[in-house]
Amino acid sequence: MRKPSNIKQNAQLISGVGASSWFTISAEKIFYRIERFSLEGELECSRLFKVKQSNFNINLPFEFTYLSHCKECSIIQNDITFKFYTNDY
Repeated sequence: MRKPSNIKQNAQLISGVGASSWFTISAEKIFYRIERFSLEGELECSRLFKVKQSNFNINLPFEFTYLSHCKECSIIQNDITFKFYTNDY
């Protein structure tokens, strides 16, 4: 899958049966900004998230996985699944 030019180089694609999406994450103070883009590169959501576990390290390799959407995201790092939640919860 070719990544649209407006999506950051480090974006990860989660392929789905109904819809696939590109995801990016960046640190913002005590939160993480997670953005989701359509396959065509349209921004679908951009929100601040908190991670439940405190040992997630954004500077180490990780992989977005299911279940990930605009209110909850899952990331695997070092065989641990980290759950990220928006302040909406």
